[in-house]
Amino acid sequence: MLPNRIVVKENQLKYKEMKKIIEKLVQSRNPKFRFDESVTGTVILSLIWEKSFCMLRGFRLLLWGKKPNNLLLGRGVRFFNLSNISLGRWVKLDDHVYLSALGKRPLTLGDNVGIGAYSRLIISTSFNNIGNYITIGNNVGIGEYAYLGGGGGLEIGDDCIVGQYLSCHPENHNYMNPDFLIRNQGVSRQGIKIGKNCWIGSKVTVLDGVEIGDNCVVAAGSVVTKSMRSNSVIGGVPARVIKSIGLLKKNIA
Repeated sequence: MLPNRIVVKENQLKYKEMKKIIEKLVQSRNPKFRFDESVTGTVILSLIWEKSFCMLRGFRLLLWGKKPNNLLLGRGVRFFNLSNISLGRWVKLDDHVYLSALGKRPLTLGDNVGIGAYSRLIISTSFNNIGNYITIGNNVGIGEYAYLGGGGGLEIGDDCIVGQYLSCHPENHNYMNPDFLIRNQGVSRQGIKIGKNCWIGSKVTVLDGVEIGDNCVVAAGSVVTKSMRSNSVIGGVPARVIKSIGLLKKNIA
């Protein structure tokens, strides 16, 4: 029994050391990160195994003459017009993400960006009227099943956190001439800009011409059709400012 106890203690020490090493790596990007005490050694090993494969997949960028920059790729990730895609360090693209950079300017992902599984970032699909760009800042996390267009340009600022099913559409179809099919009337494009340090809930839709200021919270299920000032809690269909975060802080105090 004694040797078995010694082996168990040795394994526990190894897992603790692995936890510390991984924590330090993550803390270089997120200083407040700590593993929950209930995370076991088995979970740590599974994490290392999975992320090792993701990093190995990232080396496929070398085939197209691009530096991986510690890119973590899930299964089935696809790129179109990779030469027009700029990836920062420690970008994480989960399973079956699709990046399409048919645009006048690049599709840019900053450092420490995470894109959830089955999301699609597409600057444009039209070869006769190419779209503008998509720019996502540093330390941005976007949930699964997002659809981000870039026809009129899309910008998401640093440190934003985004739930599942975000939908951004920076262009509109023209429709006012009844003598022509809507699909043949072309589009108008103004662009979308989302500020820094925003929290956007699940199933939010943002339409063309909208600018959301810094430090905003957008409630789940909202449809944002007009621009919103900074430091606002936003919600509804169509979305409106519900309260000011500055006033909320005063009430709490």
